Amino acid sequence: MWRALLWLLGLGLSLVGSNPTPSIYDEDYASTLAPWARLEAARTPQQAAPRSFPGQAYANDSDALVLTDSSQALLLGWVPTQLVPALYVLALAVGLPANALALWVLVVRGPRLPATTLLMNLAAADLLLGLALPPRLAYHLRGQHWPFGEVACRLSTAALYGHMYGAVLLLAAISLDRYLALVHPLRARALRGHRLATGLCVGAWLVATALATPLALQRQTFRLAGSDHLLCHDALPLATQASFWQPAFVCLAVLGCFLPLLLMVLCHGATLYALAASGWRHSHALRLTALVLASAVAFFVPSNTLLLLHYSDPSPGRWGDLYGTYIPSLALSTLNSCVDPFLYYYASPEFRDKVQGQLCRWLTAGTTSQGSQEVGGPGTGSSQL
Repeated sequence: MWRALLWLLGLGLSLVGSNPTPSIYDEDYASTLAPWARLEAARTPQQAAPRSFPGQAYANDSDALVLTDSSQALLLGWVPTQLVPALYVLALAVGLPANALALWVLVVRGPRLPATTLLMNLAAADLLLGLALPPRLAYHLRGQHWPFGEVACRLSTAALYGHMYGAVLLLAAISLDRYLALVHPLRARALRGHRLATGLCVGAWLVATALATPLALQRQTFRLAGSDHLLCHDALPLATQASFWQPAFVCLAVLGCFLPLLLMVLCHGATLYALAASGWRHSHALRLTALVLASAVAFFVPSNTLLLLHYSDPSPGRWGDLYGTYIPSLALSTLNSCVDPFLYYYASPEFRDKVQGQLCRWLTAGTTSQGSQEVGGPGTGSSQL
């Protein structure tokens, strides 16, 4: 009997003093695991993909990240390697020449008005966005392999987001300027001027730069474990996702997109109401204003909504594979740089006439130069003609 009592007492003390079985999500327990044990814990089916293709450290290699099978399939599938490059090619093929020509005509032949200053800055932002796309295009065409180094990856990410959100901020500034001109024409005489236009442009560029600068401060190139893919920003360590990237992208989406879009909705809504109340003599302006607002919402709201969902919950398994949808939606947002020239510049008959006149001058100059060389021979130039 005494032996039985001593045995039960010893069993109770051992249960009280023992530790509970640790979980693979316990950071203290994970730090005590051997490298191969941590890798097996990351690969167990109980752990769903955390967020936005976050990576677990691969053994003792700090340059490699482990992704779940579903995340890796989305990252290397046909959407990032075929659809996204096609959208970038379309943005380059249409956006670059359209914005370059519009910017040239605005600078050379545009009237010196406050609205012209805003439109020139918008054309410059869309043009710079197009110039930031070729490195990303090469990355996706190479099957998610970044060949340009860590610094170029950081600068490419910052430039892509900075110029995109700079364009959104400038669109909001243009909507405010048009609201003053159409809804408050008398008050606009005192408010609208080169000083206000310059201040809005400088403010948009400064805010976009401040929002994009943090994107160049963290490492973003990591090798996909078990492959030769060098990823740029598409897979990031889980720890930095919660501590750094979550607040950075939340500020970017809210301050760089949703607040400017809210200003656009309010300004364009008041403008639409004023135009509709004035009758059908402003039907063209009414349709154009509605189209401007609809295009901005359609291009920017889906990607930024996914971005907020993507970074809203840092717990594992919450929004892990949502990043696979965000990648094409981000590429779709760049197509706004193709639409802006035709909504803000080429929709005006006066601007189209100036573009045609400038193109005719270039063609005439080229024909005259070619004809002078044929008449005067090589090296004689047009002076002999």
